[in-house]
Amino acid sequence: MGDESTKQAAQEYLATKLSEAGQAYEDQQNREAAIALAPAVWRTFSNAVLAKCSEWNAVTEEQTLSCKETALGDLRIWCAGRSQQITVHYDSRKRHIAINNTARLEHEPVAVFQIEGYLSESGRQARLMRNEQPVNIDMVLVGQLRILAGLSRRAEG
Repeated sequence: MGDESTKQAAQEYLATKLSEAGQAYEDQQNREAAIALAPAVWRTFSNAVLAKCSEWNAVTEEQTLSCKETALGDLRIWCAGRSQQITVHYDSRKRHIAINNTARLEHEPVAVFQIEGYLSESGRQARLMRNEQPVNIDMVLVGQLRILAGLSRRAEG
């Protein structure tokens, strides 16, 4: 009887050890993917910002939003007739994208997104995450632009 419980305990130990080693390997692979793919995630995000500003201006049929890239590579967005602005900053070392919208309410924090790697069906990829959830870039951008324009974050009705 003692031999069986020892064998079971040893097997549980090995399973735990293999599981921890497997998780450590996955974490390392995801970190390497995030490092390698972070510039592409930033390019995709910055292109989405520029496209969203162009789409907004096309609908309003005027240059309501001005979006410029700074010398440091950040994006700045202004809304015509308003003093607030949005600054979008990419920190390549930390793999963060931060959106600072000066039109947001005082109690609302700066929106910070982490670039994280993950395993997909087609191999390792990277994406923006916030609060351990994938980010819907379109929703984030529209919400931020609505606030900058003096609207509520979400459309009514």
